[in-house]
Amino acid sequence: MRSGVAGATAAMFCVGTLAGVSDLVGDYPVYGGQAVRYLVAAVILVAITRVMGLRFIRLTPREWLLLGALALTGLALFNVFVVESARAAGPALVGTVLGTVPLWLAFAGGRPAPRLLAGATVVVAGATLATGLGSGNLPGLLWALGALAGEVCFSVLALPLLPKLGAIRVSTYSTVLAVPMLAAIGVVREGPGMLRVPTTAEALGFGYLAVVVTVVAFLLWYSSLPRLGPGRAGLFAGLIPVGAIVTGLVLGVATPSAYDLAGAGLVIAGILVGLSGARSRTSEATPAPPKGRTVTGKGVPF
Repeated sequence: MRSGVAGATAAMFCVGTLAGVSDLVGDYPVYGGQAVRYLVAAVILVAITRVMGLRFIRLTPREWLLLGALALTGLALFNVFVVESARAAGPALVGTVLGTVPLWLAFAGGRPAPRLLAGATVVVAGATLATGLGSGNLPGLLWALGALAGEVCFSVLALPLLPKLGAIRVSTYSTVLAVPMLAAIGVVREGPGMLRVPTTAEALGFGYLAVVVTVVAFLLWYSSLPRLGPGRAGLFAGLIPVGAIVTGLVLGVATPSAYDLAGAGLVIAGILVGLSGARSRTSEATPAPPKGRTVTGKGVPF
């Protein structure tokens, strides 16, 4: 539980730092840049699997279908929907819609406990306040809803694969599959101009996106997701705007407003509420050792 909390916190905070480096790659063709980002990440992840001695595991047709759907919806199309929503209505609308991820993941694991649902609701309120309600328009809203579906699929479709493949293989296989998908989208949307030699600043930006926002965040998230379950893990998605706020402050590109700080506080409070419900259920489910008996070092009554 504790390691899952730490991993999920770090993963979503890393994703939130994306906003701080976006300006470095803002002039590069969008979809070509995403293909480059995932290609670099795929090379790193394949190298990690080799160093760890993880061999390729034969998958069933159903598992291949899940993996392909994960790469298509949770990685490739998610990026398309976010980009197009931001173009149509600005970043605030898509940020606000994505702030509802904790609620949807709370229901993904079945009927959520009242405290988990309450915590997810508070997290959503905090993320919305920190992101800012966008005025938006219908096309922007539809693109944002597509991004929301992709973000939920990123977790839900991975859950059946993680017990067999583990976090490293799921991250590696999905990232490798996403590269040709994004390259194809780039050819359609941007044509021959989808790739060019990046500047030094752009190369540093893509390196950060590939290593921190993709490799590190994916491995942390997929390591934490099975430990916490989709409901509790989803609470930490509210930390994405918090990561953006902190990154902007550290880099000196943005000073948080009172609304930003209040939203961050609500996110943290909502996470604590949701996790407190999980701890109380765990303690209630664990019976105390019978009186008059000792307990061995393995925790088995004897």
